[in-house]
Amino acid sequence: MAYEVAAKAAAGAPDVLGDCPFSQRVLLTLEEKKVPHKVHLINISEKPQWFLEVNPEGKVPVVKFDDKWVSDSDVLVGILEEKHPEPSLTPPPEFASVGSKIFGAFVKFLKSKDPSDGSEQALLDELKALDEHLKAHGPYIAGEKITSVDLSLAPKLYHLDVALGHFKKWTVPASLTHFHKYKELLFSRESFQKTKPTKEHVIAGWEPKVNA
Repeated sequence: MAYEVAAKAAAGAPDVLGDCPFSQRVLLTLEEKKVPHKVHLINISEKPQWFLEVNPEGKVPVVKFDDKWVSDSDVLVGILEEKHPEPSLTPPPEFASVGSKIFGAFVKFLKSKDPSDGSEQALLDELKALDEHLKAHGPYIAGEKITSVDLSLAPKLYHLDVALGHFKKWTVPASLTHFHKYKELLFSRESFQKTKPTKEHVIAGWEPKVNA
């Protein structure tokens, strides 16, 4: 039996998977575990009635488990791990929060209008820390096997790449070689290729936030 998943549709393209990194994280988990699923694409600016009836808060992603729609990507990944323990995606506890500050640092730098506010350096510090971790423990966060930490980071690193490249003409320094190898590993996985949004939709998603 396939799980039903509601994920964000692309802005202006209701039949295309949108740019929500949390929706992609859940879809990556389903793909990596080879769990059958059916995706409902939700137009965020015009949510369908059936969706609001089963999910009054209107959040995405949500997955239907035993007739109940559940939200929050952390919770969803946990339930999928419990129900489908093979292949295990659970990282060692000491690696569970590696890279967890990168997305917040990226958003702050992306929205920054002041080059001297330290937001660029703060992001670089987080990326360097990840690079150091990968140097010691790679190629993935927990070694040879991909885990849920990687699947949480992959969509966020894609957003970072696309949005900073477009809005700030900024790229991650080439000197962070372990980071770049890691990113290529993630982005080339079949699961990622199947679930990634287009660059245009990522840019369109950030546009109003950057120019706010």
